[in-house]
Amino acid sequence: MNALVFDHATLVTFISAAIVVIISPGPDTIYTLTESLRRGRYAGAAAACGTATGILVHTTAAVLGLAAILRTSALTYTVVKYLGAAYLVYLGVQTFRHDEEFEIRNTISETNTSLRRSYGQAVTINVSNPKVAVFVLAFFPQFISRTASVSLQMSILGLIYAALSVLYLLAVVAFASRVRHIIVDSEMVSRFIQYASGSVLIGFGLKLLTEKQPGT
Repeated sequence: MNALVFDHATLVTFISAAIVVIISPGPDTIYTLTESLRRGRYAGAAAACGTATGILVHTTAAVLGLAAILRTSALTYTVVKYLGAAYLVYLGVQTFRHDEEFEIRNTISETNTSLRRSYGQAVTINVSNPKVAVFVLAFFPQFISRTASVSLQMSILGLIYAALSVLYLLAVVAFASRVRHIIVDSEMVSRFIQYASGSVLIGFGLKLLTEKQPGT
């Protein structure tokens, strides 16, 4: 492995392992799916890009050593965990409370405000999850060689992971776009999606809240 390129075997192993992790259901996937269903494919794509941005933020933090603080400081990890859990629960409750915001119509929202909101909330969901930071810090170094720049390798792996995440989430968006018309025509299905999405987001928040810091 040189300073610029990973050897083929390492790259294939990393991508294979990353795909397994990415396709595991999580709050990022649920949020992207929900935004795609209620606001359309553009909002879903914005949420996917927001998730990728969050991954790059965590990668940058790992390169700068900030993620190590989360891994070693129980207090810092707990504070970030509570903030992340609270935000997921907040989004879930808002989904329950505001029927008009969840209304699924034939028209697809493409306004800049709507897209910025979808993007910003996806970034917040990802960045406020300390498990992602710890994952990046624990997972990426397994594929890094000491014979090359660690920061450069971490950055490349972060870009690859973010790109794979976007591709997967865009597939989720495409699926949602195909079934969206079915939901538009059924008030019952629409309400089921609303309450299911809210419940899952709250569930992820409570799960995050009760999990212990890795390594403790």
